Amino acid sequence: MERVVITGIGTINPLGLDPEISWKNALAGVSCADYIDQFDASRLSVRVACEVKGFDPKEFMDFRTARRLDRFSQYALAATRQAVTQSGLDVRAHGERVGVAISTAVGGIRTLQEGAKVLLNQGPRKLSPFTIPMMMPNAASAAVAMEFGAQGPSITISSACASGADGIGNAWRLIRYGEIDAMIAGSSDATLCELGVGAFDRIGAMTRGETIDVPKPFDLERDGLVAGEGSAALMLESLTFARKRGAKILAELAGYGATSDAYHITAPTPDGAGSARAIQLALDSAGIAPEQVDYINAHGTGTLLNDLSETKAIKLVFGEGAYKIPVSSTKSMTGHMMGTTGAVEAVFCVLVIRDGKIPPTIHYKTPDPECDLDYVPNVARTQPVDVAVSNAFGFGGHNAVLVLRAFRE
Repeated sequence: MERVVITGIGTINPLGLDPEISWKNALAGVSCADYIDQFDASRLSVRVACEVKGFDPKEFMDFRTARRLDRFSQYALAATRQAVTQSGLDVRAHGERVGVAISTAVGGIRTLQEGAKVLLNQGPRKLSPFTIPMMMPNAASAAVAMEFGAQGPSITISSACASGADGIGNAWRLIRYGEIDAMIAGSSDATLCELGVGAFDRIGAMTRGETIDVPKPFDLERDGLVAGEGSAALMLESLTFARKRGAKILAELAGYGATSDAYHITAPTPDGAGSARAIQLALDSAGIAPEQVDYINAHGTGTLLNDLSETKAIKLVFGEGAYKIPVSSTKSMTGHMMGTTGAVEAVFCVLVIRDGKIPPTIHYKTPDPECDLDYVPNVARTQPVDVAVSNAFGFGGHNAVLVLRAFRE
């Protein structure tokens, strides 16, 4: 089977509008939580989010394209342009052998919200004919395929907050089995609107504090997640294809594992067993033993249930070795970008491997006796990393795990 390598990365997220700025801010422990200003949140009990600041879609696409895309598709196109540019791949020249897998947890929720307002206030004849093309979950994959001329498989996976990792993992499989030479893989979500934040708050998983020193993954005082937004894309290629065109390889995508808890629509299994199986499957597919793992980018949402369950899952797989592995949650800085988080965190893992620097878990003050691993509290750490694991878990019991490692011939 083909080895799969990463030749380009791109991201739009609250930490920055490209990978290098995002990475610099992540290592500096910058918190992106602030009071919501994209919309009037006065009616909501949640007033804090991690917003993307300063994004101008016209810097990444023409005006006509931008106005016909929901925000989540705009983010996806921008992140993809960065990844494709870095990879140096002429996608159109190899179009039939290049596919797209841009996943999403929600799709065009802003378009849905605005469409509902128009329908209720003005009637159905006033709805935009672009409502469906803008809100459909596959809109981002379609936009990317059309913009760059990728004529291979174009797929969209929606598995809640595991969407990004699942999309990347399924792209990995397509390349691994030789069905395609390259895939633009990632995820995008832009749920920061009254409907998105309000509905998510009703589940009871979001922090409702008035302060902005949140979220607090793995901390004893954690009280819920903070919503974020953004996109990330990776150019994945078979090693054979990348070598043939002389591409610079950033890292290897070595493994992927996915399971379902089959337990509860919003809560993880208390013992972490489903997540642990996904981690073990990912390691097995990569041919990597637990003791070879140097870093884990945790799902780490800052909720009571997730952080405890994930800690138990890590212990189930790594045993006593779990205490020796740095585990950090970059959601402590970016917020929870829904389906995008797995893709952004895969980008961060590439950069961890490249630079030998581990981003911190910020807002960590009070240790939880039940969450007792090394969470890299508050300050980044310099340490060589050869193998990194990225966890992504979602409502519905979806568990998706990626294994990345330094590329070696």
